Amino acid sequence: MTAREPLAATPAGLETLRELTEVTLTALGEGRRRRGGPVPPGGPARVEAAVRARVSSILPREGVGATRALSTIVRAVAAGAADPADPLCAAHLHGAPLAVAAAADLAASVLNPSLDSWDQAPAAAEIERLVTDEIAGLVYPGHGDADAVVTTGATESNLVALLLAREELGRVRVVCSAEAHHSVGRAAWMLGLPPAIPVPAIEGRLSLDALESVLSEVPGPHFVVATAGTTDRGVIDSIGPMADITERHQGHLHVDAAYGGGLLFSSRRDRLAGLERAGSVALDLHKFGWQPLPAGLLAVRSKQQLSPLSLVADYLNANDDQEAGFPDLLGRSIRTSRRPDALKLAVTFQALGWEGLAALTDRCCDAAASLAGLISARPGLRLQAWPEISTVLFRPVAADTLPVAEGNDLVAGIRRELLIAGTAVLGRATVDGLVWLKLTLLNPEVTEHHLGHLLDLVETTTAVPAAA
Repeated sequence: MTAREPLAATPAGLETLRELTEVTLTALGEGRRRRGGPVPPGGPARVEAAVRARVSSILPREGVGATRALSTIVRAVAAGAADPADPLCAAHLHGAPLAVAAAADLAASVLNPSLDSWDQAPAAAEIERLVTDEIAGLVYPGHGDADAVVTTGATESNLVALLLAREELGRVRVVCSAEAHHSVGRAAWMLGLPPAIPVPAIEGRLSLDALESVLSEVPGPHFVVATAGTTDRGVIDSIGPMADITERHQGHLHVDAAYGGGLLFSSRRDRLAGLERAGSVALDLHKFGWQPLPAGLLAVRSKQQLSPLSLVADYLNANDDQEAGFPDLLGRSIRTSRRPDALKLAVTFQALGWEGLAALTDRCCDAAASLAGLISARPGLRLQAWPEISTVLFRPVAADTLPVAEGNDLVAGIRRELLIAGTAVLGRATVDGLVWLKLTLLNPEVTEHHLGHLLDLVETTTAVPAAA
């Protein structure tokens, strides 16, 4: 380490960081201009070649210096990025972060507190408590005993929720919709529990009659998972009625609200009716919330539910330190070292307030409704269903005129052609044996003009002969 490469949080480091931040921002802009669209054209082989042409050796014997390294690699990554900030990049549940959140994340990286002991993160620990208290209050209004912990996302949240239920209830049986996220089944596997029992869905929503039958026939205790915003269709399960059924069978209801939980910041909150009756709820604010990854949370109805996470490691949270009033942070995660992801949430909450976040969320949901209307007005396109949140599925009518396999190939081919051309990033979903194009709108700046242009691209691509 030389004098020109100081530690980030020192006075000299902060001044160097100011200069390097400008280098980074310049490289980001240059890379974005070089890319020229939502994704680099040419497909995987061309991107690989472009990156390796600019970054020949990751670990040279002699370093090239901070400025050159930053400029070269950041420019290469930006030029080869799939950019969720571009209105025509809407394939996944992966949003672009707000500038204010990214700035706050820089501060978190510079200070680098680790939230596994108070003496590593005195103020950051308190900021995290403020954030988790706020989230617990949003999910469980009026429940003074509710709590929440920070996670890396719903995959971790679902795992921890199942772990806590297993410790409280014993060897639980996981019961979920056939359209639940794959992390639910994986969590059961990781914890050595029986495979999750899939319950049939009707138009994407878990069948209540089928759930009643499963819980009546399969011995408990049951860990029932409702999904608020399925990955493929963006459908919200009937949370309140599921809570009724689960309570009759004395099970635990968990809601995977990684996507739909963003409606807590929305005029559409009523679509989550019954959420407060769940024993645990997973949230992802790197979807709606517009945070840099990761920004997950797990809310629980009672603080006591978190007690299985308690662990004493003398060098981090010795009993006598706790008795002296130093908070125990180790028992608030399955991880040890943890970055202060709550910092960016706190800054965003303060900057925008509930109303600001609600306006962004509603704008995305309104855009999805507009897109559905545009699709319905085009004879050459078919809408799968009206969106409940901000996911829209559609396919060219031309695909319906072909045998199923050929029609599916046509739809999948359109998506790949647009990717390789670098003009649009669309997702895909298979529903009832048919492949559909999928748009998940998490960009509050998207307009009807953008959406119309995207549909034009799809229809133009549809017109290309299959052999081309």
